[in-house]
Amino acid sequence: MKPKIIIFASGNGSNALNIIEYFDANKKAEIAGVFTNKKNAGVIDKAIEKRIALQYFNKTDFYDSNRVVDLVKQYQPNLIVLAGFLWLVPLSFINAFENKIINLHPALLPAYGGKGMYGHFVHEAIIQNGEKESGITIHKVNADFDKGEILFQAKCTIDATDTPDTLAEKIHVLEHEYLPKVIADLIKK
Repeated sequence: MKPKIIIFASGNGSNALNIIEYFDANKKAEIAGVFTNKKNAGVIDKAIEKRIALQYFNKTDFYDSNRVVDLVKQYQPNLIVLAGFLWLVPLSFINAFENKIINLHPALLPAYGGKGMYGHFVHEAIIQNGEKESGITIHKVNADFDKGEILFQAKCTIDATDTPDTLAEKIHVLEHEYLPKVIADLIKK
């Protein structure tokens, strides 16, 4: 039986689609479901297009009940991937899926992590501070924003002409190249 992956996403879903297509092509794992907290997230259309089970949930479902934990347990996932998912994961969820949750962050942690540090906000801060490099971090999820054990990092240089938008493009290239490979390595173990 193939390992099962659940993807949590809040945004347009480019990383989710990249993961879906990677495992669709190599058949080493099954994307069992996509969970989203945004009714208009781009990831919804991508999940429907690929015929992947889709679950929508709200804050009450996630923080004040066991609804999301119970739904995810039904899929019996080997790995849960946060790909553009912006909410802090509650301890009840982390405990239910201990060592099975990873997150993709668009910077080299521990720098530029924490509450409010996502997407464009990260790239703006990095450019404003005159950093010479940035990158991605894939890490385990714990009860604190972006403070779980670092599993993988990839870097890119920042040129004097880079803007938050051009840096975002460089980061997307790294995300799309490395996230599926890191997932594949993790599910082998």
